[in-house]
Amino acid sequence: WMRATIIQVTWEFFQTDKKIWTLSGMVRISDKEGTGLCLFSPSDSCQLTIDTNTVNRKLQLSDNNRKVTHVEEVQSYPDHPDRFDGWPQLLCKDGLTGRCYWEVEWRGNVEISVSYRGIRGRKGGIVSVFGFNYQSWSLSCSEDGCQFVRHNKIKTLISSSSVSNRVAVYVDCPVGTLSFYRVSSDTLIHLHTFNTTFTETLYPGFTVFPGSSVSLCQV
Repeated sequence: WMRATIIQVTWEFFQTDKKIWTLSGMVRISDKEGTGLCLFSPSDSCQLTIDTNTVNRKLQLSDNNRKVTHVEEVQSYPDHPDRFDGWPQLLCKDGLTGRCYWEVEWRGNVEISVSYRGIRGRKGGIVSVFGFNYQSWSLSCSEDGCQFVRHNKIKTLISSSSVSNRVAVYVDCPVGTLSFYRVSSDTLIHLHTFNTTFTETLYPGFTVFPGSSVSLCQV
């Protein structure tokens, strides 16, 4: 079930340059230029499951496979054609074809991404890195906050007035929107929206750099 204060708090933040209205129990947010459209419904909330067959061997799973930490010790994961060997990445099992909302917390330097399935199992090289190809979209986060988004090697800087270590992701596959939000005290603050046409099923994914971690949140 999504956060109960989303309607009130989002309006408080967006009142100067956004318009917001409710429709059949949803929250609809659009900027004044008409781009970045998002629809939120409690039924859109989804619980992600990490695909253990994709986890790079420098990434350690804990908390019932809901937390990922980059460690020095190589993990003894079995060989699998889907496993990322050359980059500290992983994908989730959950294929997304409709609307889906989830939240993650991070520490250190991470990439929060969605990707087509075809990126799995690529053996190193920049073509397998989230955000560096046409198959994936990524939000880069550090201890200083969310820095930029990237798709097909194109980097777009973003700005946020304060630092939060929790991010919300909302994807509407039929419409072709992927939105990232900063979460702070039950407030959703828009960071960036990709507008595109998704031609394949999407899978959430993460890149976790040394000394960093990502945790899937209950929403």
